[in-house]
Amino acid sequence: MFDICDEVEPVPTMPLIGDMAPEFNAQTTNGPIHFPNDYAGKWIIFFSHPSDFTPVCTSEFIRFQELLSQFKEMNTDLVALSIGAIPSHLAWIHAISEMDGGANITFPIIADMDANIARAYGMIHDSASDTHAVRAVFIIDPRGIIRTILYYPAVLGRNFTEIMRIVVALQTADAFGVAIPADWVPGEHVLISAPQTTREMDRQQNTKARGVDSRAWFLSYKPLSSEAIYERLTKKNKGNKKQK
Repeated sequence: MFDICDEVEPVPTMPLIGDMAPEFNAQTTNGPIHFPNDYAGKWIIFFSHPSDFTPVCTSEFIRFQELLSQFKEMNTDLVALSIGAIPSHLAWIHAISEMDGGANITFPIIADMDANIARAYGMIHDSASDTHAVRAVFIIDPRGIIRTILYYPAVLGRNFTEIMRIVVALQTADAFGVAIPADWVPGEHVLISAPQTTREMDRQQNTKARGVDSRAWFLSYKPLSSEAIYERLTKKNKGNKKQK
């Protein structure tokens, strides 16, 4: 409890879903970047790590690298951030490449010694640590808009099946104009967006469309095969690359 006259520390602002991703310039293990401008037209998974040379972070880096080609197929690039200097990042990825079951890390890791980028993105949670970033994930669309935010504590590694599912689900929702139900995976039924007018409601209730499962005026499922999804998404993503 506090008195109304007491001074209250200002709550730091952070980007939210639907906001434009904050812009910054940074040095990375792959050279300088201007974020998110350098990735215009692509999806981005921007993720942070508490520290270099830590077990959970190392396991995550290896898994991200293993999935990199699959993310690339979905027109999605990876950008990592760890509060440390470039020499430390380079030594860490060299150690990962040399270990049993390791990997050659090819995605960029941002040097954020002063933690300014981490703070701009709300990656520093002072109750957890005032010097290390939590495990944050920002999924950003080709327009630079934040579409999903995930946070994990330092002791818990991320679920990469879920991160991939989110990328595919968001691109599916955009490409087909549908909504995505709970626990959905590609190949399962998707949701027809809820009607916004009485005319749309009547049309949706009376629809005889093949395969549509209308359970209520606001809840209708329809089939969408995984083949149709990947054909549309990969074709669309290849088209975006050619336009560049």
